[in-house]
Amino acid sequence: MTLTSLLVCADARAVQVLSRILTDLGIAVECCGDPCAAAVRLAAQHFDAILLDCDDQPSAIELIALARKEPANKTTLFIAMVDARNQVRDLFSKGVNFIVYKPISAERASSSLRAAEGLLRRERRRNKRIPLHTKVSLSYGVIENSPAALVDLSQDGIAIQSESTVPINSKVYLQFSVPGHSSHVRLSGEAAWQDASGRVGIRFADVPQTSWHVLKEWLKARHTEAALQDANKPCRLGADVYSIGSSVPHRCSLSDIGTGGCYVETTEPFAAGTAVEIVVRTHELKIRVQGTVQTMHTGFGMGVQFSLNTSEERVQVEQLIAWQTLQPEISV
Repeated sequence: MTLTSLLVCADARAVQVLSRILTDLGIAVECCGDPCAAAVRLAAQHFDAILLDCDDQPSAIELIALARKEPANKTTLFIAMVDARNQVRDLFSKGVNFIVYKPISAERASSSLRAAEGLLRRERRRNKRIPLHTKVSLSYGVIENSPAALVDLSQDGIAIQSESTVPINSKVYLQFSVPGHSSHVRLSGEAAWQDASGRVGIRFADVPQTSWHVLKEWLKARHTEAALQDANKPCRLGADVYSIGSSVPHRCSLSDIGTGGCYVETTEPFAAGTAVEIVVRTHELKIRVQGTVQTMHTGFGMGVQFSLNTSEERVQVEQLIAWQTLQPEISV
């Protein structure tokens, strides 16, 4: 399935440059000239990424907040276009994931968008849905047994194509079958989003044991998710490392990093068991992550295991890994 993006920008030159890069990356792009028009599109359709000109920062922040309230775009990746007048720290705190500096140049924008594209595709693989085309019986409200078509399926939800307008957040009841199983799958869920084409995203709510067994067996036969964490990748990143409770930074270098942790090169490592906070800054990102020292090598460094308690924290680390993949040495 093609990645989709919404480009909210009135600058024709920037739109031309960014649209070309997105298309080259295999990302479908739709353009809106102002936040009001974008708000209408966000209410109607899911986008994997939103590129937002922050020339009017209050309006941009308002659009970000609006998008986060829409079930279809709660986890959408935001890429902000900024200049020296913008308060970048405030934008990150409001939910921006990546920064592209203006004036927009093809070289600089391409680097940022490649990093974002890599993150989007990894996230899609993690939550991979299996295509399945079969008939579905759909019931909700006073509507019973409305015909629909199943589009794709995962262990958490389903996408269907329906000619009916399904109210967002409404409880729905589904019945369908999967190839190779004689038993029907019967379950209830919640309508999370519906786009203009009639595609509806449904989160599973109550799945009876017999139906869950059928789903699990069918999905397992077609898609086995990797249980192991991504292997750490070599890097050379400057970082400030703090012992939790201390405001004194220790200037260090990260020599490898993964979603589970990193190795910090320093001549004065902390003792094993020490809780630390690591801050890495690039021109486009500021990553702040906490962890615990697992191993200590006197005079050389320490291995730190990250404490990623939320999906937002994991996304932050993955953003940094994406940048490192594209830029072996990041200036900070």
